[in-house]
Amino acid sequence: MRREPLLTVRDLRTYAFTKSGIVRAVDGVSFALQQGEAMGLVGESGCGKSMTCHSIIGLLPPAVRTIGGSVLFDGEELLAKPEADMIAYRGKKIGMILQDPLMSLNPVFTIGNQVAEVFHLDEPRLSREMVNRKVVEILTRVKIPAAERRLRNYPFEFSGGMRQRVVAAMAMARSPMLLIADEPTTALDVTIQDQFLRLLKEMQAESQMALMLVTHNLGIVAEVCDSVAIMYAGRIV
Repeated sequence: MRREPLLTVRDLRTYAFTKSGIVRAVDGVSFALQQGEAMGLVGESGCGKSMTCHSIIGLLPPAVRTIGGSVLFDGEELLAKPEADMIAYRGKKIGMILQDPLMSLNPVFTIGNQVAEVFHLDEPRLSREMVNRKVVEILTRVKIPAAERRLRNYPFEFSGGMRQRVVAAMAMARSPMLLIADEPTTALDVTIQDQFLRLLKEMQAESQMALMLVTHNLGIVAEVCDSVAIMYAGRIV
């Protein structure tokens, strides 16, 4: 059994360099996350929650840079890795769900093709039949009804809740060790939000992955998470 945390963030500092000056978006954030643990990262809009997540996986806007700190994941320092190595981490070891599923899905490709692409990243020689089988399995796992029939549908043909389930399927397809969910229920109504949170918790329990849930809703944290970190003005308070 793992004794060391799966993810250890120490004194993480990510700044935005603007014409008006330097914005300390993430200013000395530290926390640890164990394998199988669900942690809530909570704070008001603009406090640095999402920027912390993007700093961990190395996906930052052009004018934003991580200038210091440490992100130790599975015993390896992520901040020291070149972009080519980080590409292998994203999706394979660290999955991410964004708050707006339409930002993650391409409107001109079918759901089946977009989920299939995730499997092709790992096994490019898989036959179309085998890939389709895997796609149906993962869509069924996230409780999309009649998954096989929906493969040829486009994102606009799904409800907001179903689109978010597709995004969850893509994030889970490569069995990541850590899933970062950045306000995944913001665009959903209360009933669909509750269903999605239960699904997220079920998937986490089945796979024993770590879950980092970003939200501003303490009720969601109480329902899903084992621990919580509160952010304010770029810091954990």
